[in-house]
Amino acid sequence: MLDFSMFGGVVLVFAIALLFSMFRVLREYERGVIFMLGRFYKVKGPGLIIIVPVLQQMVRVDLRTIVMDVPTQDVISRDNVSVQVNAVLYFRVLDPEKAIIQVENYLEATSQLSQTTLRSVLGQHELDDMLAERERLNADIQEILDKQTAAWGIKVANVELKHVDLNETMVRAIAKQAEAERERRAKVIHAMGEAEAAEKLAEAARVLSHQEQAIQLRYLQTLTEIAGDKSSTIVFPIPVDILERFTKANS
Repeated sequence: MLDFSMFGGVVLVFAIALLFSMFRVLREYERGVIFMLGRFYKVKGPGLIIIVPVLQQMVRVDLRTIVMDVPTQDVISRDNVSVQVNAVLYFRVLDPEKAIIQVENYLEATSQLSQTTLRSVLGQHELDDMLAERERLNADIQEILDKQTAAWGIKVANVELKHVDLNETMVRAIAKQAEAERERRAKVIHAMGEAEAAEKLAEAARVLSHQEQAIQLRYLQTLTEIAGDKSSTIVFPIPVDILERFTKANS
């Protein structure tokens, strides 16, 4: 009689445990991929769902956006410059069924694919493009990843290049290039200023050549500038008409 009561107690405990194992609670951002005897049955959730023990199994899938850090990759640009680049990837699961059935581990698969795509895309561009056109490169990488991960039920929302690290030799070379560019611009601006000044002087000379009074006024202004308050220079003004007479006499 004692053995029967003990057996009944064990059966009761097992039945209660089995009953509790039938109920699962999925959060709002979770879905459960249900398999019936190894075959796909349906996707359930969120909320309270019932699973038939032994006959059914459930795999939880998180639908929230996942932020994945892409490890630093050694990339050789199209102009043969070696750089180290790392990025961050934003993606989420849109189809839980495909994410579980079509790929063994969608997180690992997405990580490996992002690394190879990063090296492939950046290797087709020069170093200046990596430094100056990050938005376009981000869009190119995101588009390629999104197309390839669509078969896994994954949507790649964004890709951002975080760092493009150069060795010290390349940093010094870029600094020299920037300095040379600044010097070139300075010389061009100086030459343009000289050209504009020459044009203005030629125009002023043409105006003065047609007005004798203007020449005299300019002569007097020059005398005023030379004979300043603190100047020790002695100026002997000679009228311009006298100089013209001497010039005509000599000719």
